[in-house]
Amino acid sequence: MLRLIAKSLCLRCQCATAIPLHLRQCSTLSSAENQQTVDALYDLSVDIQKVRQLKSWVLHECPAYTKQVADLLKDMGASGSVVARILAGHPEAILCHPDQMRSQRELWMSVCPKEKELVGIIEKFPASFFTSSSHHDDQRDNIAYFQSLNLNNRIITKLMASAPQSFSRPVEQNELMVCTLQQAYQDLGGEEANMKVWLQKLLSQNPFVLLKRPEVLRQNLLFLRDKGFSPAELLRLLSKLRGFVTELNPECMSRTLAYSQDTMGCSEKELRGIILNCPAVLYYPDVILAERFKGLLGAGISMSQIKEAPTVLELTTQIVNYRIQRLRVYGYDIRTGSLEVLNGTKKEFEMSYGKLMLRRERPIFNPVAPLKVDD
Repeated sequence: MLRLIAKSLCLRCQCATAIPLHLRQCSTLSSAENQQTVDALYDLSVDIQKVRQLKSWVLHECPAYTKQVADLLKDMGASGSVVARILAGHPEAILCHPDQMRSQRELWMSVCPKEKELVGIIEKFPASFFTSSSHHDDQRDNIAYFQSLNLNNRIITKLMASAPQSFSRPVEQNELMVCTLQQAYQDLGGEEANMKVWLQKLLSQNPFVLLKRPEVLRQNLLFLRDKGFSPAELLRLLSKLRGFVTELNPECMSRTLAYSQDTMGCSEKELRGIILNCPAVLYYPDVILAERFKGLLGAGISMSQIKEAPTVLELTTQIVNYRIQRLRVYGYDIRTGSLEVLNGTKKEFEMSYGKLMLRRERPIFNPVAPLKVDD
């Protein structure tokens, strides 16, 4: 009997751990669905089946504040369909206490005063807004710190939305990483007058850089310096890598550099130039690079072409083949032309493609050539 009781308790413990801790503090799990919650969600046209498939445990929680969440969002200007999408994608929102939600609204509006914009952010990052009240003090401290750096409020809002973990921890940790970045910028010859803009770009392009350890940044910069990169080149890399230099490590970079140099048959100086033009060569694993080299060479592209336009390595083999086929339809031979036309985002490629086709189809008109007339 004691064994059965112990086993039953263990099973209950396992089930309990599946529920986020910050939500279980003020809620109780029931064996049956909370019918009031289900009815309220139906009234709001929320996709109940989606909730049941992805996060059914929310429907068993009590208390739930479905109406209060919907009212708060509507009061901020959210339409009924937007409310329904938010609650279907992040139903945990209904477990947040109304006082907690009001505090969050006040907090977020200190950096994003336009409610319409804030609703758009909540729709895209609901988990960042509907968070534990235990983090409010840290969030306020971090907002005050980033504002003291004179960072644009839009940047701060983006950080809060896309990397909420960095605002839910003690401000001292963010101060340490920011100071490390600023020190690296200055040590590498960055100008003081441009540091704020540089920091804003770095944080907006990769908000997760704040969550990395400062030691990693120092180790990677030392490694790259030993590989022959000058301070100016390191600063350029640190800016172009958008913080990815904190996600690398000397061992992986060493392996990638050795593979790239051997495959392209270039000198260390040539390789540094290629990396400055295409940092992807540095942070892509050698397995991925091998696949992309194989795809490019298989399409008839030469290694010398790749070295002249290395950014083509940022594209997957599937994308490269698709773009080559598009160009081939209009008679553009990538084997003899420039690879630059392949590069860029989908939108950028379409623009380049359109300009290329326009030049090929438009008749050339020489305004000084004599007109042909019948005798």
